[in-house]
Amino acid sequence: MQKACRGELWIIDLGMAQKPRPCLILSIDYLDHERAVVTYVPRTTSLRRTRFEVPHNMRGMEPGAFDPQGIGSVPAVKLERLLGIVEPEAICRVEAALKLWLAL
Repeated sequence: MQKACRGELWIIDLGMAQKPRPCLILSIDYLDHERAVVTYVPRTTSLRRTRFEVPHNMRGMEPGAFDPQGIGSVPAVKLERLLGIVEPEAICRVEAALKLWLAL
């Protein structure tokens, strides 16, 4: 089973309701005795210009944004392909938007 690390961008199979899409991994590594799940924030190219969207550009991808309102968790078996590593500044902006969204 593939293991994702915090800060990586992966294609994740989000099931029938959504297509496989790029997602930023926010969770830390799980241990062998813990549930094999990852928590993610999806990346979208269908922008709504909300206060929560975090613009993101990556070589080889259409301009888009991370959408903290779509945060979720999936079993690690849903990970399809590693796309790269998201720059630390973007991760900080996603964390700030997520905190705003969740009032943390």
